[in-house]
Amino acid sequence: MNEAELAQEAKNIRRLQIMVGMIISVIYQDPSLTLEQASEMVSNARTAALAMFPEKELAWNILYRPRLYRAIEERFRPQ
Repeated sequence: MNEAELAQEAKNIRRLQIMVGMIISVIYQDPSLTLEQASEMVSNARTAALAMFPEKELAWNILYRPRLYRAIEERFRPQ
């Protein structure tokens, strides 16, 4: 990889981290959010991540998916 490609990859990684962080914040903080909306946000984030990083689904499943679904589980767990 050349320097420009490395810079673009670093930029995409940062964008993905910010996006996931924002989604987790919304899941925990938006009282009007439904389970269906939260699940749709996670699905859309996965689509965006795989658009930025094709063929990196395993990395998504290891790094981000557990964090997002943990937030959903904690937020929507039956009391």
